[in-house]
Amino acid sequence: MKPDEIIHYPLMTESASLMVEKENKLIFIVNTKAGRADIKRAVEIMYEVKVKDVNVLITPQGIKKAFVKLAPEFLASDVAIKLGIL
Repeated sequence: MKPDEIIHYPLMTESASLMVEKENKLIFIVNTKAGRADIKRAVEIMYEVKVKDVNVLITPQGIKKAFVKLAPEFLASDVAIKLGIL
């Protein structure tokens, strides 16, 4: 899959903004067929950052969320500002 087919859009809620600031994490809504390695590769290519860890969650509505923790040398707040969500 192409990176733009994997990542649908970033999610910004009040709790997500706290994760950006305190845990250096971004949350994305992703394709349900994408695996952790696919998501990691897509985020690294699309946003030019290094990803440390990816956790996924499928909501009861069937939507897949990816919690992406960035490497310490990259700030999630900088990426969020570039995306216009912070």
